[in-house]
Amino acid sequence: MAETGAEADLGSSALATRRSRGQLPFDLARGFLIGTAELVPGVSGGTVALVTGVYDQLIDSAHHVVSAVRRLVTGPDRLASARAELRRTDWFLIVPVLLGMITAVLSIAGVMGSFVTDHPELARGLFFGLVAISIVVPLRMLPPGHRPVWVEALLVAVVAALTFWVVGLAGGGAEADPPLLLVMGAAAVAICALVVPGVSGSFFLLTIGLYTVTLDAIHDRDLVYLGVFAIGATLGLASFVQLLNYLLDHRRRTTLLVMVALMLGSLRALWPWQSTPGTTSDGEAHGPGALLAPYDPVAGPLLLALLGAAVVVLLIMVESRATRDATRG
Repeated sequence: MAETGAEADLGSSALATRRSRGQLPFDLARGFLIGTAELVPGVSGGTVALVTGVYDQLIDSAHHVVSAVRRLVTGPDRLASARAELRRTDWFLIVPVLLGMITAVLSIAGVMGSFVTDHPELARGLFFGLVAISIVVPLRMLPPGHRPVWVEALLVAVVAALTFWVVGLAGGGAEADPPLLLVMGAAAVAICALVVPGVSGSFFLLTIGLYTVTLDAIHDRDLVYLGVFAIGATLGLASFVQLLNYLLDHRRRTTLLVMVALMLGSLRALWPWQSTPGTTSDGEAHGPGALLAPYDPVAGPLLLALLGAAVVVLLIMVESRATRDATRG
């Protein structure tokens, strides 16, 4: 049963506006930012999609693509119904965003990996500020609710605490030569994390020991590994995006509150000052360390946290203005 008809209408109306071609360079930039976020353990590409104002539209378009494939296989009227679903897909959004993401992954995977590894306090500080301030985005999107405030506060507190606990458990050695079946399964789960704000696909790969291996495969253009990873990601996205689209349409307020909680809990991974986790046979540290009081460097992480927060605020202001202009037009 849907939460309220108004909430479902809110979700549908948010998706009614098609993307203009003038948004193309901005959507390329949005895709680049989303792809960059996915390279950083603890940062969700879904969070960046929320902040840049394209989350609902991306999920809706992905839903239509998946529906087109399903109708092509199962019918009825396979070709006609598949074409109808593809016509409802906002290709002027989804294509540039995908191109931007691919460009980010192929061009700066090594740079981001080095930044996170060589300057962990600075990297975590930057993304702590970005994610912390981003929590206001799903809060601003909440439709009217009918439940008592304490019930929703309890929901957020419980999910945030569970996320905080699970993030603290993360850690594992890198797989030197992982089975391709494992790669496919990991990609399926990681791509689901991509579309959920507060859940980091990179952090999941780090947890099971495939983060470094995957970045190396991208850097070395390992086509076998990347091909298997792409198949797994496609299967995972196809199976998950339908559910998420339904939840955004019919359980919008609850879904957004859970996203808020996931983002709160994920800050555990991004606290700048942590103990160094144990290293494994590959000589690298994996997973988060214990949370510590601030130690040197202090100024750098704080300034970068403020910078990350300021960037998000700027993006929110730009997106709000663009939305107002589109409404007036």
